Amino acid sequence: MHKAEFVVVANRLPVDRVSDAGEGEWRRSPGGLVTALEPVMKKADGAWVGWAGQPDVDLDPFEFDGTMLVPVTLSAEDVELYYEGFSNDTIWPLYHDVIAEPRYKRVWWESYVRVNRRFAQAAADAAEPGATVWVQDYQLQLVPRMLRDLRPDLVIGYFHHIPFPAYGLYSQLPWRRQVLEGLLGADVIGFQRVADAGNFARAVRRQLRYETKASGIVVPEKDGTTRRALAKAFPISIDATSYIELAHRDDVQARAREIRESLGNPKRIFLGVDRLDYTKGIRHRLKAFGELLTDEKLSVDDVTLVQVASPSRERVAAYIQLRDEIELTVGRINGDFDTMGHTAIRYLHQAYPREEMVALFLAADVMLVTALRDGMNLVAKEYVASRVDNRGVLILSEFAGAADELGTALRVNPHDIEGLKETMMRAVEMAPAEQGRRMRAARRRVLEHSVEDWSREFLEALAQFHGAGRSGVDA
Repeated sequence: MHKAEFVVVANRLPVDRVSDAGEGEWRRSPGGLVTALEPVMKKADGAWVGWAGQPDVDLDPFEFDGTMLVPVTLSAEDVELYYEGFSNDTIWPLYHDVIAEPRYKRVWWESYVRVNRRFAQAAADAAEPGATVWVQDYQLQLVPRMLRDLRPDLVIGYFHHIPFPAYGLYSQLPWRRQVLEGLLGADVIGFQRVADAGNFARAVRRQLRYETKASGIVVPEKDGTTRRALAKAFPISIDATSYIELAHRDDVQARAREIRESLGNPKRIFLGVDRLDYTKGIRHRLKAFGELLTDEKLSVDDVTLVQVASPSRERVAAYIQLRDEIELTVGRINGDFDTMGHTAIRYLHQAYPREEMVALFLAADVMLVTALRDGMNLVAKEYVASRVDNRGVLILSEFAGAADELGTALRVNPHDIEGLKETMMRAVEMAPAEQGRRMRAARRRVLEHSVEDWSREFLEALAQFHGAGRSGVDA
């Protein structure tokens, strides 16, 4: 197999299978990570290691659009134990502040170790001497250390896309030391927020007793030497230009007008766009909206809430229960308040192409991002980028990483239902001049810091720190 000088390791390959037969059966996946890394991969003779998305499918490495793709095979049991089990029923709820209860099963952990080793070996086989390997996200936290043991010549980076919890929560994890040691195999460990990097450093101090300074964490190696690893925030962003181009298109603007008409031309449209996940605070915004209708602060003749909830982890029990709860709540509110001409909540349990999403962003007067905990929340940035008219109001949870950057959004604590209701009313009543001031400032931030800036800044820090981390180490 051809060796690459730059290797990305992620749970999924950047392509989806279109059909089971014939040539041209792959298409590029939607998503920020793929967009962010595409230019780097093309420039750097890159390879991408990941799962093809279907269990028990054994594929040889293949080229797609100038990038070598290296599939890692996962059995149906691997998907159940490593992915649905440990990644999404242990790590995901634990790292999202135990909003749902994490489950700790030894058989899941054993599968996680096995699968992480498989990814590490695939990356080691794909990388040329001295190559840079960038490992992505919580499904692969053990890969950096495994990879360093296999290939000490590599420059290794890791980026954590979700929150990293406070030590009091993290310490529940039975395998807390192994995960920290796994992550510290990287030269640079990137996080979305300064607070996440701080939580990680605190866990390292408490659990491993390693020295943590601004200049790096001192990591002892098996041969008696030490090196430094850097834990730092690198907030991720979006490809803002693509959203702006779509928002200027006549057909997308026509579709936005059509959406408003189909909803009965209400005075105000609230919009929520989320994966159907208990971290997103969908129940909280529905409760607040329902109470505003009950209190007669809002009327169904004037205001509609559109909630897009794309399907997510449909075999995990907590998600099945969440969908039932949300659909019950929507049905009850609509039953109480709908008229023949107007509906209170338009609920869409579907995923939509980007063109339709931008049309929705343009149609919506108020964007509701009420996450209970979120690494970043790119929907907030997508809404801002799409508002080329400098109108619209973003209501943003202080528990989403985007709140650190979008300071002119209306910030809320989604657990405070009264506060959320007050903020929703403030958004409905906000004068166009104030909307313009706030939106222009938010758009400036999103345009000045693109997803390409994010990947460039991380990789520059990795190149610099790798050299310094080796040469500037105390013996």
